[in-house]
Amino acid sequence: MQSGSLLANDSQLGRSRTETAISRPSLMEELVERGVRITRQRRLLVGIIQDSPRHLDAFTLLKIAKQEDPDINLATVYRTISLLKKRGLIDELDLMHLEGEKHYYEAKTSSDHCHIACFNCGAIVEYASPLFERLKKRIAADSGFRIGVARLELGGVCKGCSKTSA
Repeated sequence: MQSGSLLANDSQLGRSRTETAISRPSLMEELVERGVRITRQRRLLVGIIQDSPRHLDAFTLLKIAKQEDPDINLATVYRTISLLKKRGLIDELDLMHLEGEKHYYEAKTSSDHCHIACFNCGAIVEYASPLFERLKKRIAADSGFRIGVARLELGGVCKGCSKTSA
């Protein structure tokens, strides 16, 4: 692996206590700083997204939230997701449409990263590299665009599935 590159399973980049190259800001702190009203249900949903060890779709987020608050509904989930997206605090991913047309959400990290999806087992790996940062700079220079968002998803067969099919 290239020097400076980082790999993490699911939605783990920026969650390590030892690795500091990438971080995830506190969604709740960001909302409070921006003067957003924090309801009990919004606090619950934001906490679930912030603490989730994997990428969540809206229905999974609702299912987890209902364990703590049976009265929470899907409209509240979508309003909270919309608020977080508009404020630039979460990213929306399709993860190669491995499970149909679902969209997944993760707290935005301090540095862009790629997602690699296994077509066999559905594993998701996050990958961050200085090479990706250089590519973005090159694209910006060549195109004249000021890059605000970069998303790259790759699909293939993971190391574990490659071993079992060999």
